[in-house]
Amino acid sequence: MKLVRFGPRGREKPGILDPKGRIRDLSALIPDLAGEALSPKSLAKIRKHPIEKLPLVPGNPRLGPCVGHVGNLIAIGLNYSDHAAEAGMPIPKEPIIFNKAPSCICGPNDDTIIPKGSTKLDWEVELAIVIGQRASYLSKDKALDVVAGYCLGNDVSERVFQLERAGQWTKGKGSETFGPLGPWLVTKDEIRDPQNLSMWLDVNGEKRQRGNTKTMIFDCRYIVWCCSQYFVMEAGDVILTGTPPGVGLGMKPKPKFLKAGDVVTLGIDGLGEQRQKVVKFKA
Repeated sequence: MKLVRFGPRGREKPGILDPKGRIRDLSALIPDLAGEALSPKSLAKIRKHPIEKLPLVPGNPRLGPCVGHVGNLIAIGLNYSDHAAEAGMPIPKEPIIFNKAPSCICGPNDDTIIPKGSTKLDWEVELAIVIGQRASYLSKDKALDVVAGYCLGNDVSERVFQLERAGQWTKGKGSETFGPLGPWLVTKDEIRDPQNLSMWLDVNGEKRQRGNTKTMIFDCRYIVWCCSQYFVMEAGDVILTGTPPGVGLGMKPKPKFLKAGDVVTLGIDGLGEQRQKVVKFKA
């Protein structure tokens, strides 16, 4: 299933794509694509319901983030060896885990706002894992059992905040609009192999990132297992799994960063595409 959230910011409704790619309203079955609505029992209920009997959503509504009310937005750093190399950092011996503020989450096509004081705004196309049930101290062989599905994410980053000021990466990762998710949450039964998905990102139509999840240092199963050893994950939590090479920070001979008016487009096989226009902060 391809599940969506549509409507004005903060008032999104749950939906599902029918075989013709049209949005059908799921409000009669679940209150939102959030929390327990992403549990195996809830997804089974949605799957059994005749999709053609759900109300058709008219027009072309705004798409919100495909997961609502995310409690924990987790990210994995330097999870592609060639990206670690372009960043001038060693290949990690275990996953680098950090957090993005859940308040940074936005729709897949919402504008990216340049935060105050930003001079090195960067992009990172990433596969995101959506958790569907409580997860704590998982065994490695059962780790993917707690996954509801996958989606496309852009780990928007401010490199000065992240790398040139004291402290942890979090403050360079969590500004408003730094977490576009969607367009769809694709349930895991439709993703045959999460470790063989091509991914891409362009800026103003120019090639920036090209990669495939098969080159991850730590695969999805390991990441979910590892996170569960350090903290409890709940239904609706999201894990961004790292980015392939081609970020602005690593461009040669000189890094390139985003400016107002730039348009970022990105996609992953089977998970759809995003489009963000970069805009100045307005008080």
